[in-house]
Amino acid sequence: MNSKIWLSSPHMGGGEMKFIQDAFDTNWIAPVGPNILGFEQDLKAYLNTQNEVVALSSGTVAIHLALILSGVVAGDTVVCQSMTFTASANPIKYQGATPVFIDSEMDTWNMCPKALEEAIKSLILKGKKPKAIIVVHLYGMPAKIDQISAIAKKYKISLIEDAAEALGSSYKGQKCGTFGDFGILSFNGNKIITTSGGGALICKTEELKQRAIFLATQARDKAPHYQHSELGYNFRMSNILAGIGRGQMEVLDKHIEYRRANNKFYKEELFNSTDGIHVFKEPNENYCSNHWLSCILIDESKTGFSPEALRLFLLQENIESSPLWKPMHLQPIFKECNYYGNTIAQSLFEKGLCLPSGSNLSSIDLKRIKSSIEIFFLNS
Repeated sequence: MNSKIWLSSPHMGGGEMKFIQDAFDTNWIAPVGPNILGFEQDLKAYLNTQNEVVALSSGTVAIHLALILSGVVAGDTVVCQSMTFTASANPIKYQGATPVFIDSEMDTWNMCPKALEEAIKSLILKGKKPKAIIVVHLYGMPAKIDQISAIAKKYKISLIEDAAEALGSSYKGQKCGTFGDFGILSFNGNKIITTSGGGALICKTEELKQRAIFLATQARDKAPHYQHSELGYNFRMSNILAGIGRGQMEVLDKHIEYRRANNKFYKEELFNSTDGIHVFKEPNENYCSNHWLSCILIDESKTGFSPEALRLFLLQENIESSPLWKPMHLQPIFKECNYYGNTIAQSLFEKGLCLPSGSNLSSIDLKRIKSSIEIFFLNS
């Protein structure tokens, strides 16, 4: 059998070991150390922002801290994009708050500004004004962040920008993760760069950064003994993982180029003349996606086959593909939550498929993907 072609596998750059070795040589085997500080500085410089960056153990905990820093407590309401991975929504539940989900729009597949404002107005009338908004840059595609930011400011609601999939993406030249009151990054094993597990919180001030670090390191009071006046968490990134991150930063732009080239391959070489298949792409020149994952929509009435049929065929060829995220308002765990919008998110889920997109795909891999899909077309 042919070797496995993964959807999005880790891709090391080769420079990671020098930072890891330095941590061993200096005995910084802890959730403190120079690699953490260096990684935070590298990210801040890359994002070209005055905002501060906090390296954490995952993107999920970054969202959790963002909610805490936004003042979200039990009984509050938080509006969240429905078309996303569950990690965007789970921290709302961790805080004992109530999620309200918002439909997508077709241009970017992200949160619909019209549905968002409709939800806010409705919730205010019910006496449940949201404490926070969680918007996601899905698959690396920037959301309509200027419109969403304007709505958040209009109603004075904290905006949490989930850029877990969008490191390197930008809108009108500004990097994703830097628009909101808080931004979120992820360095999970399948992301555009990885620390194996890890994430980061982007916040506006040094004071908020120090508050986040305090909470992320068990909220220990300033005392010679271990004293705790607040609930704390074990959320800080380790110095070892931060060393991997520093090495990965050296190849980030190159990895983005590879991912964008994969998307171009699907658009121009594989599906450029296929009726009924749409490759997910930027709506206009204001958007620049890292194309973390390249996705397609399949109109079965025109193609004669479903996304699931193609996925199963590729699986037989040892090529991994995946359905789009199942919207949160359709998930059993969130079935009681309110939802605003139409059926765009559901339609995307039903018609969509994520194709192999790793920055380490070789030309041989791409030829094999193309050949396999062409064989599938002939037999469909």
